[in-house]
Amino acid sequence: MSVRQSLLAILDRGDCYGSQLRAEYLRRTGAAVNVGQVYTTLERLERDGLVENRGADDEGRVLWGATAAGRAEARAWLAAASLADRRDEVALRIALALTLPGADIPGLLAAQRAAVREALAAPVPEDENMDAVSRAVLAAARRARLEADLRFLDEVERLAGEAVPFDLSDERPRRGRPVRSAG
Repeated sequence: MSVRQSLLAILDRGDCYGSQLRAEYLRRTGAAVNVGQVYTTLERLERDGLVENRGADDEGRVLWGATAAGRAEARAWLAAASLADRRDEVALRIALALTLPGADIPGLLAAQRAAVREALAAPVPEDENMDAVSRAVLAAARRARLEADLRFLDEVERLAGEAVPFDLSDERPRRGRPVRSAG
């Protein structure tokens, strides 16, 4: 999830100072964000004309607010669909292992299954600072993804029977780092 878009969506609700934004993000998502990242993001959002400095509150903290363009972007982001299309390290590692002669595929799949089952069995940590509905949504998403991971591993086990490991290619790329002279 985009911290940038999330902070913008929170600012659509009203002006906030940096630490307040950090606390709201945690309360609403259960995910921690570094306060330095919040301020860096605010500076970029300001540069892009999506937020503006609204002065200071009674305690001297700088308040930030969404501009009209920022509110429009936040609302468009919230209304849009998104897919979890991030780099899948587990799938990449398994795909690589399937191509490597001598890789212990059954061992790798067993270790991955054990880790997923352990995660499914572990209680979800309670965060009293987080909204109960948000916490339930995140717990349901976690459980669904872990259950999907188990189905994925079953599918990989089936596909692994078709895998043919191979050695390095004899074809060499035309470019590469030149050898440094020892001079």
